[in-house]
Amino acid sequence: MTSVSTRILTIPNLLSLIRLLLIPVFLVLLVAGQYVAALVVLVVSSLTDFVDGYIARHFNQMSRLGQLLDPAADRLFIFSTLIGLAWTGFIPWWLAGAILARELLLLIVGVILANHGYGPLPVHHLGKMGTFALLTAMPLLVLGAAFPQLADATDPIAWAAALWGVFLYWWAGILYALQAGRLIRYPGDARQAASDSLDA
Repeated sequence: MTSVSTRILTIPNLLSLIRLLLIPVFLVLLVAGQYVAALVVLVVSSLTDFVDGYIARHFNQMSRLGQLLDPAADRLFIFSTLIGLAWTGFIPWWLAGAILARELLLLIVGVILANHGYGPLPVHHLGKMGTFALLTAMPLLVLGAAFPQLADATDPIAWAAALWGVFLYWWAGILYALQAGRLIRYPGDARQAASDSLDA
C-alpha cells in the first residue's frame, strides 16, 4: 500500500498549482478568440492532471495536501473551463449546468460530512474516469474551433466524450453521496466499504 506523506513541496502538488494558475490564462485567451493559444494552454493543463497522478503513484509522492489539492484543481479547472466554453458558445449552458449541479451536490455532501466530523471521502474511480472524459472532450472542442477543417472529425468524438463524462460524473456523485450516507449511519461498515470500493 502506498504511503501518504505530509510533504507540501512535491512534483504532483506543483503540477496541480500550475493547473490552477493556467485557468485565468485559458479564459482570457478563449474570450479573446485566440483559440490556438487557448488550445495549447488547455492541453498542457489536461496533461498536468494525468502526469501528477502518475508521478504520485509510481514515485511515492502521494501527500495529504495532494489528496485535497488535486481534486480541487480538477474541479476548479473543469468549472472555469465549462463557464468559458458555454460563455463563448462552444457548449450549451445545459451541459455546463449538469456538471455544475453535480459539483453542488458534492459540496452539500461535503458540508454534511464535515458537520459529522468527517473529512472528504476518497475519490471514486468512476469520478476519475468522468474527469478523464471531460478533460479529453474540452481540448477537442477547442481544436475544432482552432482548426475548422478538423471539426467534422473532432466534434463527434468531443461530444461523445463530454456526454459520457457527464454520465460518469453523476454516477460517481450519486455513489459518493450514498457512501457518505452509509458512513454517517453505520460508521464501521461504511469505512470498510470505502476501503474496498474506492480508490485513494
